[in-house]
Amino acid sequence: MTQYQRVLLKLSGEVFGGGHVGVDPDVVSKIAHDVAEVVHSGVQVAVVTGGGNFFRGAELQQRGMDRVRADYMGMLGIVMNCLALQDFLEKLGIETRVQTAITMGQVAEPYVPRRAIRHMEKGRVVIFGAGMGMPFFSTDTVAVQRALESRCDAVFFAKSGVDGVYSADPRKDPSATKYDHITFDEAISKGLAVVDQTAFTLCAENELPMVVFGMEPEGNIPRVLKGERIGTLVDAG
Repeated sequence: MTQYQRVLLKLSGEVFGGGHVGVDPDVVSKIAHDVAEVVHSGVQVAVVTGGGNFFRGAELQQRGMDRVRADYMGMLGIVMNCLALQDFLEKLGIETRVQTAITMGQVAEPYVPRRAIRHMEKGRVVIFGAGMGMPFFSTDTVAVQRALESRCDAVFFAKSGVDGVYSADPRKDPSATKYDHITFDEAISKGLAVVDQTAFTLCAENELPMVVFGMEPEGNIPRVLKGERIGTLVDAG
């Protein structure tokens, strides 16, 4: 096991909705229990969520909406997920701060990297909301950027329906093989779509380790964040 001191967990918006539009309280409660277990073990935790359970800018654009406005709507959806996770974490006695890239002082703090670091040093979970605060950026990219600015040891991408990085899409190619460990250079040369390309490039350039793992079975989040080797580790080698 590798003991991490500070980690960033990226969760997709679809996870929060349990496959449906909106927030599924039972799902969010389970995520909160998993994160709380990690905090109690002494690991500092930050979280970035997606907003796909409410809005996806690119999809709304295909239906005729202006992409910039659609992306801002997506950012607001992300904040709703953040507040839901904050609520369930605080019900478990875990102090939590939501920081947003778009100022909304009545519900969250503004994004300030040094303040986020200080919160984590005090054992608080920091949830970064509203994406990058600008259109055209995916939450994968936001996760890596926030992990770098808050000096995390690694960034973790929790996936539904897949348990790591494969040589091809395992849902389409039954012969696809899973990698337990792969370097950034190997992943680039093989053209593997690990995460959003910008996010992947940021990790590679800054030698930030990335772990891609599956949400299933239950309990995977605390296992991997506490250092157990599951999923796929992508690093500089």
